[in-house]
Amino acid sequence: MFSGWLMPWHARQLRILTRNLRTQARYEYASRDDLDDNTYMRPAGLATPRQLVQYLDEFVIGQENAKKVLSVAVFNHYNRVRANLASLAGEQEATDWSEINGDDARSGVSTAQLHPHPHRLLPPSTLLQPRHPVSLFEKSNVLVIGPTGSGKTLLARTLARVLDVPFSVSDATSFTQAGYVGEDVDMAIQRLLQSANWDPQRASTGIVYIDEVDKIARKSGGTGMEGSRDVGGEGVQQALLRMMEGSTVTVQGKSGSVDPPAAAPEGRSRPGQRNPSPAAAAPRPDTYHIDTSNVLFILSGAFVGLDTVVKRRVAKGSIGFTANLSPKEDDSNSMKGFMPFFTPNRRSTQNVLEMVEPSDLVKYGFIPEFISRLPSITTLSPLTTADLRRILTEVRGSLVSQYTALFGYSGVEIRFTGAALNEICRKAAERGGGARGLRGIMETLLLEPMYEVPGSSIRYVLITEDVVLGKQPALYWTRGDGAAFWTAWAEEEALSEKNRG
Repeated sequence: MFSGWLMPWHARQLRILTRNLRTQARYEYASRDDLDDNTYMRPAGLATPRQLVQYLDEFVIGQENAKKVLSVAVFNHYNRVRANLASLAGEQEATDWSEINGDDARSGVSTAQLHPHPHRLLPPSTLLQPRHPVSLFEKSNVLVIGPTGSGKTLLARTLARVLDVPFSVSDATSFTQAGYVGEDVDMAIQRLLQSANWDPQRASTGIVYIDEVDKIARKSGGTGMEGSRDVGGEGVQQALLRMMEGSTVTVQGKSGSVDPPAAAPEGRSRPGQRNPSPAAAAPRPDTYHIDTSNVLFILSGAFVGLDTVVKRRVAKGSIGFTANLSPKEDDSNSMKGFMPFFTPNRRSTQNVLEMVEPSDLVKYGFIPEFISRLPSITTLSPLTTADLRRILTEVRGSLVSQYTALFGYSGVEIRFTGAALNEICRKAAERGGGARGLRGIMETLLLEPMYEVPGSSIRYVLITEDVVLGKQPALYWTRGDGAAFWTAWAEEEALSEKNRG
């Protein structure tokens, strides 16, 4: 009857421990040794590099190597972010356990050690633990080199659509060193914070895309005074160094949007306000501190003239009758100070930029410390006529589909013959400018139809090869002449097939 009062102290402790064990989840877990070593559970919401490439293929034509480099960089980056955050959380948890009060442990009160269900998705760090744990993973920023209109910005924007992360685009041409007229490099982080809806935690794991980075190359042999500061070139590179590697950037928030309440005169209270709480009266902080250690930087530029630097390094000169001389440059490019406005789309047998090395970028005008922060370098090839044809008709949001939809808003149907599309691509290849050259040609070609059709009785428009060549104007049909329109289109297609055969 009184055995409960006479229970020894150890028995009471065992009873308390048993009570604590009832808080565990009632599952029988397989040991970690029973798990297959080859098992890998991908974290939810993170696409594989192959899936990212498949998504990019729907919008960007060609550039297979650049797609792989960017997809792998994004995938590895967010695996690093998860591992780094898990490592920091583990250190914090270990600190919390070391601070447990000894009196609580003796009293039998402790936190329940809940284990996750084995069928739930686990981060890869819990399944594939390295034998020697890594404290923190370093990130690999990416440098994309390619001619204008080859798809550098489109690749980054398309990746931003599929990734649920903050993404900001900045132009390096407006960057200057701190204290001079222009934008500071901190504006790139401020745009990232705006994209994250002013959430510092989300912004610290975003992607910063900086275009036209070749414009911040160090100027040499200028007309200014010797020893003058290059605030728009080398000064910007110095400012980007620590930010790319990882530092804390102080960003001013939404200035002017949150103003502190005006102080009321002493002895009077403002009408409609009684006993305002201190929390409601305190202004929202307008200064944010963003850690860029987990921010991925993607830099891109056309780098006009870099191919010449690579050719000088690759070509090995010698003397004698059997000397290997470097190929002579074109007269147009050998002129001192000449720089073409558009990059031609003619693809040579080998893309010289694919052989670029960090030493070439240093000779181009970048400081070695800046290039060392960009371990991943990829190049984009100029677009061929076949690539332009696919951009014109196949990809999502193609130019033909855009102009077809524009005419459809006016109740007009427009058709292009195959020969007309081929001629448009041929003109764009000669004009240069990549995919941007296609839009310029389409705007010029469809100027008259877009002027004449809205508000008229025209319901059908046909663009043939002669229309593209300027030999005749666009062909129009009114309502009820659909059969004649389709017959004319079929005849043009049959004629082009006959000429091709």
